[in-house]
Amino acid sequence: MAEPPETPALRAQYHIRQGATGSEIWDVRKLVRLAKTLPVLDVPLAEIGELDEVYWYGGGDLPTVRSIASHARLMAEADLAWPILLSAEGRVMDGMHRVAKAAMAGEETIRARRFPVTPPADYRDRDLDDLPYD
Repeated sequence: MAEPPETPALRAQYHIRQGATGSEIWDVRKLVRLAKTLPVLDVPLAEIGELDEVYWYGGGDLPTVRSIASHARLMAEADLAWPILLSAEGRVMDGMHRVAKAAMAGEETIRARRFPVTPPADYRDRDLDDLPYD
């Protein structure tokens, strides 16, 4: 499957992971730019560990019907033509709504770009409200 010819306008969003020294935060728009020339791979969904982990509702957050509906809307709108982004370790850095959509559709693989070396975080230990959302 070929990618659509134009990169869609991306909303400001961040990938957050707990590191050894606190939270690490990546600007997803920057990750998309950095990954643009990486090869597209077909990755088995069975290798996406996040499918069996708490992903959107960590840190004591409980899912509300409204938040689940919001995620369901994003899954329905997700375009599987766009590859997800994986860290060098194979962790999802962008595309969990696409992963969920592929899993719901019974797909066995998903298109992905994997960083050979995980880019350095853009922010560390920042409150999400203090990040730019332009």
